Amino acid sequence: MKYEVIEEDGFNFIEAGKGETLVLLHGLMGELSNWEPVIDYFKDRYHVLVPILPIYELPLLTLGVKSLAKYVHKFIKYKKLGQVVLIGNSLGGHVGLVVTAAHQESVKALVLTGSSGLYENAFGGSFPRRESYDYIREKVEFTFYDPKVATKELVDEVYKTVNERSRVIRILALAKSAIRHNMAKELSKITIPVSLIWGKQDKVTPPEVAEEFYNLLPNAELNWVDHCGHAPMMEHPEEFNQYLNTFLDRILLK
Repeated sequence: MKYEVIEEDGFNFIEAGKGETLVLLHGLMGELSNWEPVIDYFKDRYHVLVPILPIYELPLLTLGVKSLAKYVHKFIKYKKLGQVVLIGNSLGGHVGLVVTAAHQESVKALVLTGSSGLYENAFGGSFPRRESYDYIREKVEFTFYDPKVATKELVDEVYKTVNERSRVIRILALAKSAIRHNMAKELSKITIPVSLIWGKQDKVTPPEVAEEFYNLLPNAELNWVDHCGHAPMMEHPEEFNQYLNTFLDRILLK
């Protein structure tokens, strides 16, 4: 990761650029480096912040989508950001939805890519076979349309994470919290602009999930990225950035 992680008053984050603020939220197994092409592209025109979600720091008893959303809102307040654009992948999208539903006054717009919140096909609630490197590689490859995106470095990182028992317990607790916290009934209250940027071949949150989000959110647009799985900003960063740029121009340059 070429960007330095800043540690400040209990928050860990990356910060780059000036202007309107974009807050990028990573997924459950996501690394900050997943957002590197987005930071590179937007830092010259926007203030880009990537907080590290405290998945491994919060007390296990309170760990869930809601506690992560409270953390993000606290971070926005701490940085005195005013209104921000929240951009979330997978669990990060779900956290963004919860923040927006509770504090719409703090969020100017929302971007969801492969977001949980309605349905997801992750580990299926089962305990992952931690010792099997091949199983973990298959799971990481399942995330993408092109398995080559699942580099050895990425698989090694996930393998290391799930082989720490304390970490895997937290991952499963959060995955179950995400499944329980279904947002369907709350989406009609989110009236700010929402851009859905979705992989056409996403197997974790399939295309019908994007269509359901689109139908339930009052002010949404839906953009498809072809030959793409669960993380468009990693698999097709140029296309993802173009969709995001067009959306930001429309909502911020009025």
